[in-house]
Amino acid sequence: MARLPHRALAVALSMLTVTCATAAWAKDNQLATSSAAPVDLANPLVGTAPLDKQTLLGNAPPPGEPTYTGMTTPGASLPQSATEAAPVNINADLSFATGVPVAYDYRRPTMFGFSGGGSTYGARGAPIVMPVVGDWTVPPDYMASYYDKATEKASPGYYTVDLATFRTKVELTATQWTSLMRFTFPESHRSNVVLNLRRAGGDVEVVDDHTIRGVAMAGRRDRDTDGPYFVAEFSRPFTTFGTFHAEVTATGEGLGREDVKAARPKVSGDYAGAYVTYDTKAGDQVVVRMAHGHSAEEAEQRLRAQDSDTDFDRVHAKARARWAELFGRVEVTGGTAKQRMLFYSTLYHAFASPRMIARKGEHYIDAQGRDQVADYDHYGPVPFWDTGRNQITLLMLLEPQVVQDIMRSELDMARERGYMNTSFHGDHAVFLYDGAWQRGISFDYAAAYTYLRKNATDPNGPRGYLAEYMKNGWIADIVPSGNPSPPYAGGKAGAATTLEYAWDDHALADVARRLGKMDDAQMFLRRAANYRNVFDPSVGFVRGRTDDGKWISPFDPGEPYYNFMMKEASGWSTLWLVPHDVQGLIDLLGGRAAFNTKLDAFFSTPYQPKGICRDCTGMIGQYVQGNQPDQQAAYLYAWSGQPWKTQSLTRRILAELYGSDASGYGFPGMDDQGSTSSWYVLSAMGFYPVDPSRPDYILGSPIFDRVRVRMGNDKVFEIVARNNSTQNMYIQSATLNGKPWTKPWFSHADMANGGMLVLVMGPEPNKSWGADASDAPFSMSVERQ
Repeated sequence: MARLPHRALAVALSMLTVTCATAAWAKDNQLATSSAAPVDLANPLVGTAPLDKQTLLGNAPPPGEPTYTGMTTPGASLPQSATEAAPVNINADLSFATGVPVAYDYRRPTMFGFSGGGSTYGARGAPIVMPVVGDWTVPPDYMASYYDKATEKASPGYYTVDLATFRTKVELTATQWTSLMRFTFPESHRSNVVLNLRRAGGDVEVVDDHTIRGVAMAGRRDRDTDGPYFVAEFSRPFTTFGTFHAEVTATGEGLGREDVKAARPKVSGDYAGAYVTYDTKAGDQVVVRMAHGHSAEEAEQRLRAQDSDTDFDRVHAKARARWAELFGRVEVTGGTAKQRMLFYSTLYHAFASPRMIARKGEHYIDAQGRDQVADYDHYGPVPFWDTGRNQITLLMLLEPQVVQDIMRSELDMARERGYMNTSFHGDHAVFLYDGAWQRGISFDYAAAYTYLRKNATDPNGPRGYLAEYMKNGWIADIVPSGNPSPPYAGGKAGAATTLEYAWDDHALADVARRLGKMDDAQMFLRRAANYRNVFDPSVGFVRGRTDDGKWISPFDPGEPYYNFMMKEASGWSTLWLVPHDVQGLIDLLGGRAAFNTKLDAFFSTPYQPKGICRDCTGMIGQYVQGNQPDQQAAYLYAWSGQPWKTQSLTRRILAELYGSDASGYGFPGMDDQGSTSSWYVLSAMGFYPVDPSRPDYILGSPIFDRVRVRMGNDKVFEIVARNNSTQNMYIQSATLNGKPWTKPWFSHADMANGGMLVLVMGPEPNKSWGADASDAPFSMSVERQ
């Protein structure tokens, strides 16, 4: 057995555990001074590692699987970028143990290559590009390299790492449409760049001595913003090249037949790819510039787009400047160096979606394959079940013009499809439109309402089980053979879906009312109360029902039902999913005192299920920060007269469930395209939109002494926390725009024209501040009285 070179062996051993040196390096990176520019504080490696304290992980992971990281990427991109240049250290062509095609995990010690886009999300990106010095092998047996963790650095619009095995430095940056990879080689007669289209393969062609193009078989035309076609341009002519592919053949015959031919310009098949070889001196550089499209012509257009630049350093500088402008909209002072680093890092990830499709004036290919010219900035679909809960509100604050274009994009997609986009078991596009309207963003809401209403009333539309919901006022589940406990993964998520639809219907009633459609408004308002139909007062929980209306039994509220009755959540977590009518839920649970007792139990009852929820990490009692269904729960004390508990809990979540691992980059569960990151950003500033369709922000406890938000209209709203510290987490008193303020929330109208919220903080709760029932935030039940 051949031995590794001493340096490679040392690096390999160092990667097997999180070493003291790595942890120290990560911590040193967090010690930026408060005077550093926000763009210099943001670290895209945040979210690429898991939490590492078992008390925060519940019973995850199951044996043989890794703990979920936030599944973010440290790659280089622009805000809502159409492409990304990113490292790939997971060989997802063979498997992805988390069940999600993720390209990168901070813990992995070897690098397989680098992706320049190709499928919008994670490890589907193709082609994979890898600099290899010496021998290389045909995928899926990628010639991987150990990499020196101390050299790995990421910042907005830039990523770099040294590949120890190949003594090659890699740098990545990006424009809106192109990814750039700069490889600095050692002296070698065999400095290779290997490029391949992953397992599904496709077609690859070497066009000339500096260009390779092709098309991947994988991809979804209606969802991928970048497209399956690619063109890669090399900064230096290559003298030697060839193509290859590896067929995936019948079971029992190994990984397949390898087909490698020098000087052959074209190839098709599984893992189709090309290799080029350079004779390099130490320090010689090759830049690979790549663009994608829904056609070869579109990929070429994007490679030559207005902002497409061949100079790597100039592109990096432009990307940094774009992020700096965006980060400049939110200025924080105070807090710790680590908190500031986490704040701007999560703000960075909050702009991961939706992806841009085309800027105004640019060509793009629509869902029907037709060439179009954009008359505004077009964006891809919004992941409404995830980011619809919080990130779209953050966008409304900072970039309302972008939100207008996102709404136009969704409306145009609805016109093409006949229905508004949905995601998972909710129909949350209405949160985008109702929330924007209530925040003063102008739009043709009547046009959007046509499709929002169709989603909510057409049983043939995208709302699953809608006919059942409209007939019964709830959605049943089917108890499978064996009546499983712990639960299985299948089912209709009937109880949770009923709650989601009721929430949607309340927002839709508001849009109808604003448009003067009062009959519709009353119909949807009645349906908004359907959440009560899946509340079982005998157990005090939301619970699934069978077709005949009977409660499903056995029922354990502590079990993490994945699709059976609930959606990726337990009965404990799902109970709080009534953001539009918290007072109604308080009434169902028996009043304020009973509600507080129940909510206290939620955050203190030990998590001891039999079943495993893989992304249910970031635990406080039964609370799960790592998934969306209950992320608003800590803020519900604002309705029940105990907002001081919200202040304490949000501080605890921010401190324990983000970056508390050895690397300092750990996240709970999954970020889900900016959702979990947006929770941190908003909560760190001191407020959160429990119901994003409403203009209300529920107060928590800001971790910074001062937050200055320059909103999209250039007005500045400030939150000042006097006497603020780790111990002084409780609000003693407040003023809003100079007047005493006793409400544990404020409205968008209070900040829209700028202003200042001053919070006086202290070490003990002021249990009378914000406790009066008249100071509680909006609830449907109160409005209807």
